[in-house]
Amino acid sequence: MTDTTYTDPNVTPPIGQAIPLGLQHVLAMFASNVTPSIIVAGAAGLAFGGEEQIYLIQMAMLFAGIATVFQTVGIGPIGARLPIMQGTSFAFVGVLAGIAATMGLGVALTACIIGGTIHFLLGAVIKNLRWLFPPLITGLVILAIGLYLIPVAIKYAAGGAADFQMAAESFGSLKHWSVALTVIVVALAVKFFTKGILSASGILIGLLAGYALAFALGMVNFAPVAGAAWITAIQPLPYGFEFNLGAVIAVTLVSIVSAIETVGDASATAKAGANRDATDEEIAGATYADGLGTAVAGVFGGLPNTSFSQNVGIVDMTGIMSRHVVTIAGLIMIVCGLVPKVGAVIASMPLPVLGGGVIVMFGMVAAAGLNVLSEEKMTRRTMIIIAVSLAFGLGLNLVPTAVQYLPNVVKTLATSAVAPTALMAIFLNLVLPKDMDA
Repeated sequence: MTDTTYTDPNVTPPIGQAIPLGLQHVLAMFASNVTPSIIVAGAAGLAFGGEEQIYLIQMAMLFAGIATVFQTVGIGPIGARLPIMQGTSFAFVGVLAGIAATMGLGVALTACIIGGTIHFLLGAVIKNLRWLFPPLITGLVILAIGLYLIPVAIKYAAGGAADFQMAAESFGSLKHWSVALTVIVVALAVKFFTKGILSASGILIGLLAGYALAFALGMVNFAPVAGAAWITAIQPLPYGFEFNLGAVIAVTLVSIVSAIETVGDASATAKAGANRDATDEEIAGATYADGLGTAVAGVFGGLPNTSFSQNVGIVDMTGIMSRHVVTIAGLIMIVCGLVPKVGAVIASMPLPVLGGGVIVMFGMVAAAGLNVLSEEKMTRRTMIIIAVSLAFGLGLNLVPTAVQYLPNVVKTLATSAVAPTALMAIFLNLVLPKDMDA
């Protein structure tokens, strides 16, 4: 195989190489893809391991695969036609968990449908909006997402984030923490002391190790797996269509940030795999696919999709730019999404197992935000923007009663963590003089 083959997105490696390479993309993002649905389902009060939660997990897998095919195969102007893997976005977890907990999944998923449609329309103008989101803004938003999610990870590791779980005598027990720490230790060991597909699958292997220990400790209930069907029945609007302006605005704001993240991933993929810049058509196509995937997923109970940055790293690591390899990965996810028993196995995972995995994942989200911020010179102006934006974003989220007298629409936005951080950062970046450090 020549070097040209590796750098051409339209050429497929021999099938014996393409399938394992596609599986590697799936393994690298699988745990991160299903976790947001588990957290939002928990916030909505769905029974852990119950039929409704299993369905949401199935939709996460199914529409990650469908959105990936939108991206790699394309439909007209939709899709970058680059090896970009799509998956359920962590960026929306804080907003959607809050909406689901206070207003229900119907409102949350309706906001996803409308937000995804607006996200889709951004494809026509995305190249003209990039100036609003320099590394200072995107880095802050990603950091805020990670910092918001870390307490959720700790609660899961200790036994669960619901009030009744935190009130249980077993919350924070040595049994729970031994399982969570096993996941972390194994994941880090595999990540840093192995290579190739094993290293890329570190989190997944850590979860399997924790799962095995939890099973040995009698923490796993396989009854839902036995009762799960082999083929899923997809249901449009499973929780109805309930419009709430505040929810739509909050999801749309995060969608804009997600669109900018996808632009970055498309650019990084083109640079990593073909040593060139992404074209305007590829960037627009990537954004169209992002939004379409989110809107269609929302119709059937799936959460918003976005490009997965860890899979850009796989393209860089392997040097294989073929979009058809990632199409195979998307097809694997579609098959997984159509088999409820796969979702039931995931849903049977005890919360401390998941907690160990998400401690690493959410910490990495925060670290990714810091990495983006490192591109900015830490001037007095920059530090003020970071300080004030995070103080408002995280502070109001931690103390929601501080804005209890605001209208519901504004209150939803103000306590979502991500939206106030983004809005404050954009505002300050526009109004504070660039030369204030002179």
